[in-house]
Amino acid sequence: MAPEPTRIKKAPRSWDALTPPLAQWILDYLSSSGFEHPTPVQKSCLEIFRGNKDVVVEAVTGSGKTLAFLIPTVEKLLKGDEPAKRHHVQAIIISPTRELASQIYNVLLTLIKFHAPSEELLSHIKGDEKRPTTTQPVIVPQLLVGGTTKAAEDLSTFLRLSPNILVGTPGRLAELLSSPYVKAPTGSFECLVMDEADRLLDLGFSQELTRILGYLPKQRRTGLFSASLSEAVEKLILVGMLYPHKITVRVRSLKDGGVIEERKTPMSLQLSYIVTPTSKKMPALCELLEKLEPRPQRAIVFFSTCFAVKYFSRVLPGILPAGFSVASLHGKLEPQVREKNFERFVNATSPTILLTTDIAARGLDIPQVDLVVQHDPPTDTKVFIHRCGRAGRAGRRGLAVVMLQPGREEGYVELLAVRKTPITPLDKPLISVSDARADWAAAKFRSQALADREIYMLAQRAFVSWTRSYIEHQASSIFRMADLDFLDLAKGWGLLELPKMPELKGKDLDRTLGLGVDTEAIPFREKLREKKRQVELAEWKAEKAARIAAERAEGGAGGIEGVEKKRRKNEAWSAKLDQEDLKVARREKKRVKREATRFSEMTEDEKKEHLKLNELLVQVRKEVKTKEKEDDEDFEGFAD
Repeated sequence: MAPEPTRIKKAPRSWDALTPPLAQWILDYLSSSGFEHPTPVQKSCLEIFRGNKDVVVEAVTGSGKTLAFLIPTVEKLLKGDEPAKRHHVQAIIISPTRELASQIYNVLLTLIKFHAPSEELLSHIKGDEKRPTTTQPVIVPQLLVGGTTKAAEDLSTFLRLSPNILVGTPGRLAELLSSPYVKAPTGSFECLVMDEADRLLDLGFSQELTRILGYLPKQRRTGLFSASLSEAVEKLILVGMLYPHKITVRVRSLKDGGVIEERKTPMSLQLSYIVTPTSKKMPALCELLEKLEPRPQRAIVFFSTCFAVKYFSRVLPGILPAGFSVASLHGKLEPQVREKNFERFVNATSPTILLTTDIAARGLDIPQVDLVVQHDPPTDTKVFIHRCGRAGRAGRRGLAVVMLQPGREEGYVELLAVRKTPITPLDKPLISVSDARADWAAAKFRSQALADREIYMLAQRAFVSWTRSYIEHQASSIFRMADLDFLDLAKGWGLLELPKMPELKGKDLDRTLGLGVDTEAIPFREKLREKKRQVELAEWKAEKAARIAAERAEGGAGGIEGVEKKRRKNEAWSAKLDQEDLKVARREKKRVKREATRFSEMTEDEKKEHLKLNELLVQVRKEVKTKEKEDDEDFEGFAD
């Protein structure tokens, strides 16, 4: 009797154990990428999303959500016997940011390199050639993000490549789908994926999202993926999901006393906080970088505003430990610069710190991020998890630290505990910044501002933008303007003087900070720019003198410009005038400027005649007002 063949049991968490089994080329990709077994979210999602079911996936950051939707999407596009028709889109993946969309696109490109027909097709397309027709299904992706290309160029690329899967941001996707050349018909379109879905479902993207959904057939598969989806689930009706399967993957840890607690971040990520005044925050960051073992190769520091990132990226290198470099990423950078800075940080071979806003808080899988520091707690507490999740990804150990000011801000720890995100004081390494080191850091910042007017102006604008952001914090009972120590804040930001802000009205503060610096005399480091400033300053002084003379000639300062100045003086920075009012004020300012210039160019006789005419106009206006007042009194008497 022939012996029975030996049966090899498959590990329950291996890729081979999935049913139906994955294609061999996908297994080859997973093996070459070092993914030995699926993560919990990948295993759960692949079992459901590969079938004809909608999914809503909520999982901790760094849990492998990207492959959890890319593999099922690619499988759906390759399951047919015939290729998609030209200009027929079969799948769309939407992301809230350019960086995340580019990352998903690059992962997709790496994946389809293992699919021989798709790789062969794409490798043969050169320059502006149209892609050839095929007799079997292939994957042809296109990336659609704003800023790098124009909408017309995207359409031209679409017509040339005829892609069947689009990856992009909402605005650019909506533009392309509006073209009559782009088709997503019922029976051909397979699935829609929304990564970081909670942000996509926010009001900021609702209009573009509605437009996109209007172009897609209702018969499709839809997947929503994010680290936090509690509020977004209520809006699922907007995306046409019918009885979706909810997949929630969270981390449970055993606390002292045998109590099990749920976490929204991986166990490999340590969440801690430091209580320190603002004047010691930057020195504390430097001390953390010095003491942390092993030395962090990549660190991310989050700020609340773009101008804060822009300012500190200029001055922070002056106090950093030797060997660290700085990169910046924020929404006001040009798309090409953003991409360049991001690539420089990702590919850095020496210790590098990325200063950024919440633009880098979502979805980005930056390899080997050891440390995340939040200089400012986010205005939306849900973003806290996403910020921290840039470290400790894919099982790698990481540390996330948030800096809190003494007093009410310490209540942020309790707020996070309520939201199942417990954090503990940072004790290893122990950070203790002396007053002398804080003074040294402030002096370094201020010396840079004294040497370059651009840095001085950046500091002023960054501080104002930070103040506005602080006022708008959702946890207003914890983050209160009334509790702020503005002298300590000015020291921490390296200010040479406090900006003119109505928010400081009523506070007994010396705006000069006792430094006695003549800020008007601070020059630009660039000689040409400083020369231009001096010329403009001289012109402004001359124009001001001429304007005052013209206003006196008209009977004193007043009119629209006077009202504008009073309103602007009494109004907070955070409360802007209506656009129409600003336009009227600008027109009035230009008119006064033209009159002042014309007055300065007159001869003495012409000036006398001009003054006489103005006096006559003032007298006529007074007579008109007197007559209108008498008419009003007569009308009131008649009414009585």
